[in-house]
Amino acid sequence: MTTAWFYAVKHRFRWPLLLLFSCYFYMVFVPKYILILFALILIDYIAGLVIEPAQGLRRKIFLVISLVANIGMLSFFKYFNFAEMEAGRLFAWLGIGFQPSLLNVLLPIGLSFHTFQSISYTIEVYRGNYRAERHIGIYALYVLFYPQMVAGPIERPQNLLPQFHTPVIFHSMNVISGVELMLWGLFKKAVIADNLALIVDPAFQNPKAHTGWPIILATYAFAFQIYCDFSGYTDIARGAARTLGYHLMLNFDRPYHARSMAEFWRRWHISLSTWFRDYVYFPLGGNRHGKGKHYRNLIIVFLISGLWHGASWSFVAWGALHAIYMIFGQETHGLREDLWNAVGLAANIPVRIVTATVITFHLVWISWVFFRAGSLHRVKEVFSSMLTLTQGGALFPSQLDNFHRVGLALSMLLLAAAHLIQRRCGFRDLASRLPGFFHLGLFCGGIIWTLLWGQFESRDFIYFQF
Repeated sequence: MTTAWFYAVKHRFRWPLLLLFSCYFYMVFVPKYILILFALILIDYIAGLVIEPAQGLRRKIFLVISLVANIGMLSFFKYFNFAEMEAGRLFAWLGIGFQPSLLNVLLPIGLSFHTFQSISYTIEVYRGNYRAERHIGIYALYVLFYPQMVAGPIERPQNLLPQFHTPVIFHSMNVISGVELMLWGLFKKAVIADNLALIVDPAFQNPKAHTGWPIILATYAFAFQIYCDFSGYTDIARGAARTLGYHLMLNFDRPYHARSMAEFWRRWHISLSTWFRDYVYFPLGGNRHGKGKHYRNLIIVFLISGLWHGASWSFVAWGALHAIYMIFGQETHGLREDLWNAVGLAANIPVRIVTATVITFHLVWISWVFFRAGSLHRVKEVFSSMLTLTQGGALFPSQLDNFHRVGLALSMLLLAAAHLIQRRCGFRDLASRLPGFFHLGLFCGGIIWTLLWGQFESRDFIYFQF
């Protein structure tokens, strides 16, 4: 409906139409939280206008105001209770009486993504890479744009704001390819991720009852669940934007094909990893001041990334583990190259490619246990259950019947085949060469497949919690 209204009105009426729909979609969750975003939008809009012509201290002051407003709001809702609980534990250990004053509030949905996108705007204006947006309505749309408002991708002003100013001409191929991309995302979410959730959730809720192969299977299942869940959302967001003639950045590029941890982070949640690279890692000095400071900067970035994902020590440990992976990979790069050369395997030899890919995947697989468990105590339980030789519980939970097991297996084979095709050529390039009836056949087949094997219970996207 939004797309139909969008093309039915003139260009000057499109931004208020999209802003109205975006506000409506956001208010479906918790209506009053829209006021938080309005406040941040106003602060950052004014900050951008002041920063652009300002010089010296005044310029820095308004950047700091914007950063404090965004990070402060995020910290209040996301980390206040965590900080209070940890302070309570510390004072109890010191023998000091302290009663944490916990807040009974929900985290505004998508707040982490909104604040990071807003921060990127003020920093880019401060650096002189983008002019301050004069139109407050267009800027509000940049923050609230409904396809990506909940879980990204985190856009930069250089990519998205100019698109809102440019009149969009209707092209049927934009609508067709956008709908196809949305259907592909729905397939990954409803057919793969939500079926895998029926394996993952029971095992992680009670690891001691799923010892041996059931918990090992569940950890593998989560690796693919989180990928299909999050990349599925991104595909839906990018597809919805494409139907309107707008283009959002690619956020996933076959991350489990990576041959190293550095390559994995160039393929996984690209908008977030590049955000941390440009706004945290580089300002800290990157790799320009010696190996020690370079590794320090990597550790800081990954610890912040872990904490950004959730107010729990298991997320911090997840980030720390990836920092260790990165440092170990860089320290052993020369040694590994010497070993490969000693056995006569060049970088493009299939055996070496497969070996590196499998090792990288399993390093990521181990880290996902920390991400999913929710607490360090549960992490310990999961690994302990994985090392228990006796099998506890059914290999598959009873919720996943044989019919859906077959559908899940076929769907994962289809996903693997699609990734192989994508490795050779882009889907959009391939789709542009196919006749119209082939598009229709694929679309109808995709709908039938999704309806046949999808799970359509109320199950939020995993990254909605962040």
